[in-house]
Parts: sequence; structure tokens; C-alpha cells
Amino acid sequence: MSSALVKIRSERDRMSAIERRIADFVLDNAHLLRDYSSQQLADAVGISQSSVVKFCQKLGFKGYPDLKLSISEALFRADNGNGNGGSSAHTAGESTLNTSGSELWHCKTQAEEATRLINPPKALAGVADAIGNARTVFIIGLGEDDIHARAFALRLSLLGILTVHNFDLAHMTASLSAAKADDVLLMFSEHGMQPALCQLGRYFREQHGRVVTITRHSSNALRAVADVPLLVSAHDERPHIEPLLYHSALKHLLDRVFILLCEADGQRRLRLQETMARIQPLLES
Repeated sequence: MSSALVKIRSERDRMSAIERRIADFVLDNAHLLRDYSSQQLADAVGISQSSVVKFCQKLGFKGYPDLKLSISEALFRADNGNGNGGSSAHTAGESTLNTSGSELWHCKTQAEEATRLINPPKALAGVADAIGNARTVFIIGLGEDDIHARAFALRLSLLGILTVHNFDLAHMTASLSAAKADDVLLMFSEHGMQPALCQLGRYFREQHGRVVTITRHSSNALRAVADVPLLVSAHDERPHIEPLLYHSALKHLLDRVFILLCEADGQRRLRLQETMARIQPLLES
């Protein structure tokens, strides 16, 4: 069952301005919420009590007490997983130990769950269907995003899907000149703010190709040019932890697309086995 905090985070981008104010306060002050009444929460945010009640009901809870109970249970499970009894004061050694173990696992699980919630099965099935029916799948990622682009391109190739992978904008632009209608362009960009990628996406759509973007769950320019935007939800106030959550949730998201491609066509699974059988002797020589 999804925790309330995961649900709030995953739904935030679709909320109204007032709902986002409530969501941000709840996410930033979750540990304090058990001592807040609905009126106190409303006063803290500067809204009416009825807005708080509507916010809870829109998320699928009966009311504010139901939401507060769900958040308290989520925090209790997290604290038990951390093994610190809910205390935020631990030594540097203890913090490192927790982060490298159960706490990190818990954070990754939450990120993957939130990412699953914001990418409905219909969207993933649409991406897998577009890739499976494309003559060519073009894949690009710049900088660190190329790590994921390169890995996914290899996996598609193992299934016998023709892929053109590039991390150079000029080369990719030249490659796209040979694109046909219904080909697919996958663009990996964590923050989705590169103007050159946006231009590339618009050019590809003019050729009647399908554009799929993979970005963070945020309002970004690249997401706006996509036919299907795949979104990754991974949040943590610690700068050394947040990228780990993003990479983990993104990998899990791509794994789901890969599985859909495999399960949709027995010939792809057969090609995968045959290709791996040919590759293995090369790795062992």
C-alpha cells in the first residue's frame, strides 16, 4: 500500500496552487503533523480548514485524521527501518551505517514506488508498443544522462530492435535526417532544461516521429515536447543521496519497459537468448 507521503509527492505536479502549498508543508513538516489539528495546519499554510479537508479527500482519504494516521504509520515504519528509534541525532558513523543499509533501501523503495504511481501502466504500454513497432529507435542523452541512454540502447539491440544511439547533438541531428514516420526518439535528460534537446524533439515531431522523454517529475521544457513523457520521482534533501535515488528509480522504470517488450513478442525473447549465447564466448576469451 502506498504511503501518504509517496502519494502526495507523486501527485504534486497535478495539484492546484493551494493544494501544492498544503503538500509542500506536509512534506517538509511530516514529523510535526501528529501534533497539528486540521485548523492548525490550515492556519500554518494560510488557507481555510475546508481546503485541508478537500485536499485529504482528493488524495483518497476520508479526512484529515485518516491522512495524519497514514503519515504517522509511514514515519514509524521508516524510523524502525533506520534503527534509530525516530531520533534525528546520531553520530556521523551511525548516519553512514544507516544510509548505506536499511535507510538507503527504504529511500530507494519510496522513489521507485512514487515513480510507478506517476507512470500509469497505459503510458508504459504505449512506450513499449511504439518502440516495438518502430523501424528505428533513436536514443540520446547528454553528459551523465548518456549512461542510461547507452545501457537502454544496448538492451534494445539485444532484442533485435534497431537502435541509433548518440551522445553528440550534431551526429544525432544528422542521423535523424533518415528518420521515417512512426520511428521513435528517446531523450534522456534528468532536468529537461537543454534547449538543444527541445529543438531536436520538435524537429523529430515535424517528421511525424514519436518523441519519448525521460526526465525528473518536474515542470521542464523537454517534457513539454514529448508525445509520451516518462517521469522519475526521486527526492532527498541530502545532495549525495538524491542522485542515487534518481538512478535507482530510473533503472526500475526502464526495466518495466524492457519486460513489456520481452513479454509482448516471443521472437524477441528468442533473439535475446541467441544474442547472449553469441556474446558470452567473446567475453570469456
